[in-house]
Amino acid sequence: MSDWKPKRFWKQANAVPCEGGYAVHLDTRPVRTPAKAALIVPTQAMAAAIAQEWDAQSKLIDPRTMPITRGANAAIDKVRTQRAEVINLLSEYGDSDLLCYRAADPQGLVEQQAQAWDPVLDWAASSLGVRLNVGEGVMHVPQATAALARMRDALEEFDDFALAAAHDLISLSGSLILALAVTRDAVTPEDAWLKSRIDEHWQASQWGEDEEAVAAELIKRAAFLDAVRFYKLVIT
Repeated sequence: MSDWKPKRFWKQANAVPCEGGYAVHLDTRPVRTPAKAALIVPTQAMAAAIAQEWDAQSKLIDPRTMPITRGANAAIDKVRTQRAEVINLLSEYGDSDLLCYRAADPQGLVEQQAQAWDPVLDWAASSLGVRLNVGEGVMHVPQATAALARMRDALEEFDDFALAAAHDLISLSGSLILALAVTRDAVTPEDAWLKSRIDEHWQASQWGEDEEAVAAELIKRAAFLDAVRFYKLVIT
């Protein structure tokens, strides 16, 4: 196995206006995606954030410290080339949304889920015209065709960059509705994340925390908040 890692070769990274948006140059060399496409993003704020990530690299480039760059790469190399497939994948979460699957007991968990999730479902009904059915347990809860169509329409409204952010928000939380609520400022990012972890936090409160589970959640939470930041840079 090769130990080769990309090394820093540039003095300064800069956001540069260009046809179609904004590029990032390393000195005079434009950044490209892993698929060798031109990295052109929709807003100056996003380009500046990407330039900051490249400038923060030291001798070796560490992609793990570059979430905005990774998001832009995903939007260009994956979402743009597979947009229909991505929308199909994310639409499926609407038919199995986390907020629709409730515990039958214990009562404390039942109440926590209702207090956290019912207001979000009410928001979806009033703001999106989407009233989702709720059930107990893990058996599939069928949703109305009209509700599924409206959620798909909401995804279709996102451009490729916003859809890349939505992909992470939905897959990390398990909830299409929570993700839409975050992008429309109906729920704060931190509150949305906590709502998505009610079951796990309940189990931890009853049986104690598992160090590996806590570490894994911290990584997912950071990724969720990075996705929120990426989305905000898209619409800035």
